[in-house]
Amino acid sequence: MRFRQFTMHTKTKQPRAKSAPALPPKTDISTVSVITLGCSKNTTDSEILMGMIQAHGMNFVPAREADAVIINTCGFIDRAKEESIETIFEAIRQKEELAAEGKAQKLIVAGCLSQRYGEDLRKEMPQVDNFFGESDFENVVKSLTPNFKYSLLGERVITTSPHYSYLKISEGCDNPCSFCAIPLIRGGHRSRPVEKLVEEAQFLVSKGVKEIVLIAQDLTDYGRDLTGKRTLADLLTNLSDVQGLEWLRLMYAFPSKFPRDILPVIAERPNICKYLDMPLQHASTNVLKSMRRGITRNTTENLLRDIREAVPGIALRTTFIVGYPSETEADFQELCDFVQEQRFDRVGCFEYSQEDDTYSYILGDPIPAEVKQERAARLMAIQREISQEKNEAKVGKRLKILIDQTFTDENGNIEYQGRCEADAPEVDNEVFIKSRKPLQTGDFVMADIYDAAEYDLFGEVV
Repeated sequence: MRFRQFTMHTKTKQPRAKSAPALPPKTDISTVSVITLGCSKNTTDSEILMGMIQAHGMNFVPAREADAVIINTCGFIDRAKEESIETIFEAIRQKEELAAEGKAQKLIVAGCLSQRYGEDLRKEMPQVDNFFGESDFENVVKSLTPNFKYSLLGERVITTSPHYSYLKISEGCDNPCSFCAIPLIRGGHRSRPVEKLVEEAQFLVSKGVKEIVLIAQDLTDYGRDLTGKRTLADLLTNLSDVQGLEWLRLMYAFPSKFPRDILPVIAERPNICKYLDMPLQHASTNVLKSMRRGITRNTTENLLRDIREAVPGIALRTTFIVGYPSETEADFQELCDFVQEQRFDRVGCFEYSQEDDTYSYILGDPIPAEVKQERAARLMAIQREISQEKNEAKVGKRLKILIDQTFTDENGNIEYQGRCEADAPEVDNEVFIKSRKPLQTGDFVMADIYDAAEYDLFGEVV
């Protein structure tokens, strides 16, 4: 199995106990540390789990001080797997060091990597006390306390900055993309009821959240399993009615069968950001067909035109995969031309990662790593120029900015880092702000933009 080969080639070798014999697993758990790896969906999962743990009377402390350490892993692509495995090995080392000092610590591994490769992980990492799959929150908590009570299911613990948070509207995916293991890990698409989502949004706003970022494996498939049709437009209407919510942002839209009825809602609702993240993955119809994306270049271009016409000034974010097995140099050049023509506001790029049991696995991984790296660099060089030009066009304009953090520059001056409506947290551009009056994180301010770089803007509070 590729996972076994992969673990043997990670830089970190599996640790072996050298000092004291392993202590029995910790049973009187009062303190816990949760380590979250991977995407915003994992962040949300960890926050829900932490709410359940907290409701059962346990506190959160740094990993070395904890009675139990929980690692919420990611198993999406090779780099994510490697990070997860190395993090587990580091936790094993820590556990053995503490055992040598006579301190028992329980180690739990959960999440996507554990869901997909649990059997192999158990064989290769016997030092781990428990392995659980993704979203198996109840059994994780039961492994920490003998007194699990359904009545103590708590609310989410917000681990992001307190003024923004993610809201996962569905789980799993029904799309047959050839390169993707998400349906194997997370299962089929399952929408959460509107009432529950509105209730959670109200809870988040009551805790000081001003921006909610909607996430899912496929945002645009929302509601199909509940009502037989896509009802994302209705959900957006209900969520944007939540009192006190200032920004609502959409991430992870799927282009095939895109529900165009969401566009007038985005255009008309002032607290829905004029922003859309829609991973396109490629532009060549030949590659898209092999990827099983259910769309062509022509239909993609028509969709982008419709979105821009319906929501003037909308910021479009997308991601692409380079080095897919069937991608020729001509296909890649078509992708480059497409990016030049469409002038996206934000672009991310991934090098193809061959995944077990996916449709594209039988195609092999024929494109050398150095070619993938070179293609990714070429594509992002094109986007850097576009980003620079788009940022320069904002100089002299006045923008609404959400302050994310405060920092001190090399001269000791206090400055602020924030984002405009065109930027999602953690993945997009930043705006550096000067202000004559003190600001707090979570403040909205109007700022005049006076300078621009490739991925940054510079402004001063009006």
